[in-house]
Amino acid sequence: MRLPSITTTAHPELASRLDDAINNKTKPLGSLGALESLAKQLGLIQQTVAVSVDRPAVIVFAGDHGVVAEGISAYPQDVTWQMVENFLADGAAINVFARQNGAALYIVDAGVNHDFGPRPGLLDRKVAHGTRNFALEPAMTAEQCATAMEHGAALVAELPGNVVGFGEMGIGNTTAAAALMHKLAGVAVADCVGAGTGLSSQGVLRKQHVIEAAVERHAGVSDPLGVLATFGGFEIAMMAGAMLQAASMRKTLLIDGFIVSSALLAASRMAPAILDYCVFAHCSDEAGHRRMLEQLGARPLLQLGMRLGEGTGAALALPLLHAAANFLNEMATFSSASVSEKSATE
Repeated sequence: MRLPSITTTAHPELASRLDDAINNKTKPLGSLGALESLAKQLGLIQQTVAVSVDRPAVIVFAGDHGVVAEGISAYPQDVTWQMVENFLADGAAINVFARQNGAALYIVDAGVNHDFGPRPGLLDRKVAHGTRNFALEPAMTAEQCATAMEHGAALVAELPGNVVGFGEMGIGNTTAAAALMHKLAGVAVADCVGAGTGLSSQGVLRKQHVIEAAVERHAGVSDPLGVLATFGGFEIAMMAGAMLQAASMRKTLLIDGFIVSSALLAASRMAPAILDYCVFAHCSDEAGHRRMLEQLGARPLLQLGMRLGEGTGAALALPLLHAAANFLNEMATFSSASVSEKSATE
């Protein structure tokens, strides 16, 4: 895949203007905390002081994983397609939160091991009926991985609006995400794995051993694209391609939890400037997510003890983007409100 060009958002003159605009609002300096940093980031992404949150969307990518054959999930693989049906029936948490917060919701079959047939509301981008078992062989061929990334990029290229949230569904994908984290960030496998959908301590240990054996089997793979193809999933690769495209179009990327962050980790190893465009919605309760966020230099907006996936954290963080844009655009300045500024003697 030919990677889209992503430029850094660094712009000293605009950054100074944004600082002035934020600091001149009727409030003590820094008193809106993370919202001030978020408003500045939006301004740098959009290259303006008059920022907006325009037609936000959340895309949920679904795919199955061959590694479930190793007994690494508390749920059977059929739950992936059953949850896609739930999304299409408007019954999942992401449906509720996206609707509540005014986000368009797109459901993508990236590689589910099920034949849905033509369905209203389902974007069919199936690369295959699930990946292969990376405990035995690479999860994807290089061609399949590139196809998945290209599908993701093409989807985003057609979206209106300037904010894209990312979500996923795929039984076994915390195992893929943990393997990607270990290979791309160099974190010990034991510090990457967690309970996923609810494994026991013995199940978590089995997951760890499966990943460790797979890493040894594929020891020669080290480049980001090779790692993604070997250990990732179709939904993860498709998200990575979508993220790269979104950043190249100067859209704001709303990053959800552990699996979405693993897709970003892969994308950031290919194009580091992508991180300038990322707003990290929350810190998941999945064991490795905090360490992954540290690797990405992230400051998550929320910490709610969530570990559901689906893009739920991204949808819940969306009101904070609106708040950051609205205070910058609508809040009075000291001058316009005839409010005295801080005393110079203090």
